[in-house]
Amino acid sequence: MGVGKQMIMSKKMIKELSSSLLPFSDAVSSELPMSSLLRLSLFQVSVGIATVLLVGTLNRVMIVELGVVASLVATMVAIPILLAPLRAVLGFKSDNHKSLIGWKRMPYIWYGTMWQFGGLAVMPFSIIVLSGDQTVGPWWAGHILVAFSFLATGMGAHLTQTAGLALAADRATDKTRSQVVALLYVMFLLGMGLAALTFGLLLADFTKFKLIQVVQGAAVVTLLLNLVAIWRQEKLIPVEKKNIYKTEAGFIPIMGLFLKSQGGRGLLLVVFFGTLGLSMQDILLEPYGGEILGLSVAATTNLTAVWVFGALFGLFLASRSLKRKKGGPIKSIVFALFTAIGGLCFVIMSDPMKLAPLYFFGSFLIGLGTGLFAVSTLIIAMTIPISKGTGRGLVLGSWGAAQATAAGLGIGLGGILNDISRSVVGSEGLNLVVSSNAAFSYLVVYHLEIFLLFLTLAFLGPLSQYLSSLRHDGKKLGKFGFSEMPT
Repeated sequence: MGVGKQMIMSKKMIKELSSSLLPFSDAVSSELPMSSLLRLSLFQVSVGIATVLLVGTLNRVMIVELGVVASLVATMVAIPILLAPLRAVLGFKSDNHKSLIGWKRMPYIWYGTMWQFGGLAVMPFSIIVLSGDQTVGPWWAGHILVAFSFLATGMGAHLTQTAGLALAADRATDKTRSQVVALLYVMFLLGMGLAALTFGLLLADFTKFKLIQVVQGAAVVTLLLNLVAIWRQEKLIPVEKKNIYKTEAGFIPIMGLFLKSQGGRGLLLVVFFGTLGLSMQDILLEPYGGEILGLSVAATTNLTAVWVFGALFGLFLASRSLKRKKGGPIKSIVFALFTAIGGLCFVIMSDPMKLAPLYFFGSFLIGLGTGLFAVSTLIIAMTIPISKGTGRGLVLGSWGAAQATAAGLGIGLGGILNDISRSVVGSEGLNLVVSSNAAFSYLVVYHLEIFLLFLTLAFLGPLSQYLSSLRHDGKKLGKFGFSEMPT
């Protein structure tokens, strides 16, 4: 008997040890086992692939290889961003979807998959037509086709991600929801990283035929990934036929109630201004390194890897801090904002001190703050209590809409303010304590970002007080703390 008990205890210890060493093992629950969780997270990989194509690979291909005007390319890339506010509507629709089968989220993930697949399927042909390789038809046909393909792909990515996050929130428990969020964010970054490397290798020897193969291959991969992701992920809760046509409350009244609530309004303000302050330097860091610090193209290209490493390290810190009894998402947001502020300060100091390592370390801190901020706000969105009429899809859709809109607006404002400040100062303008007047135009944007991040800290106070009041009311939200923030 003693030997048998020892063997049982040894097997149990080995099993617990292997589970503890397995990444994201603490995200597993009886409602969402590891196999289902990993499959479900594949929708984030497909969204990562679409993101790389829209804002990275095809952006460069159209401008460099195909000779399309940069302003036209920027307009096409901006089209999916303009759809971001629709995420709240899409999330609301998935909350209230009725079917005789009983699915709510999965039909919307499938709709998003079809939009992504259709957009990517016609995208390479439309881009080639846009570049001027056209024998028949009006000159504007390429413009319409490219606009449609970018619109469809962006629409599909928004719809897939909104409904997918809502489904993950539905299936996760209160205890595992934060770890599920971290896993989904890692899979999104993983999808972007693998897609960028793959597209770079496949399109190294560029031809138009190869472009068609690569983009349409991405369309097929997207379809397969999302099919595997949604397979048997949602429980069947059929709706009676007599109730299927009952109308629910409209989107506008429900959204109005959500915005009037302290939690909803506070969350969206924090997400919008925080993301705005964290994204304005996105298109300026590499030019800053090349123009001001004199770094090579190869050196500044490594900046993306530094940023991604910082974001992943931020996820590690989030998973560690959220397991503790004290702290939680609010303190993680505070740490993220101050970390990003410190990163911007290091980037600013790299010019007068002539130290390129400060530039790279600052970029690492900005990536760390960005990743930690995104995950922490998403955790709040997935755990915030749902009031009557407000579903999880509406909350997550609103979070996604605020984040994507602020990111697009921040990138555009960063470039515009840089150009305006440079034209105002001029080549022989102010006598500044920087290496050149060109550096001043970058510093204007960096200092504005620091101001926006401090403003976000002020908006964080009411949200923290709201979450703290819920904790005191006995609702299981964990200890958010930091309720003494200024209101």
